[in-house]
Amino acid sequence: MSQVVFDTSIVLAWLHNEPGSDQIAALIPFAVLSTVNAAEAQSKLVRDGVDSKVAWNSVISSVPTILSFDPAQAECAGSLIGKTQPYGLSLGDRACLALAKALNAPVYTADRAWAQLQVGMEIRLIR
Repeated sequence: MSQVVFDTSIVLAWLHNEPGSDQIAALIPFAVLSTVNAAEAQSKLVRDGVDSKVAWNSVISSVPTILSFDPAQAECAGSLIGKTQPYGLSLGDRACLALAKALNAPVYTADRAWAQLQVGMEIRLIR
């Protein structure tokens, strides 16, 4: 299997053992996460009361590869606003999509709203 891109919701589903997380285990060796999504996942954990260092270590241990958000991805994420805004996607979501486009890799999410997207990337839902 080649690389797959994880959205923040996948990292959180894995860490919280949420429904659909059983599908994630086999993907982890191939997973890539944007630094934007790593920060978003850590932020959500800290907001929920997890110590900042513990949250960060949990996030970075959940995927083997975390890639920096670069200028090309930033431009792509910015250009996706019109197609994603009706579905409530965040900047982190668009950063995830931009990474998937850059890597030509499928993106995994637990967010069902993504099923409606028409952005030219392969989107796979875990639930």
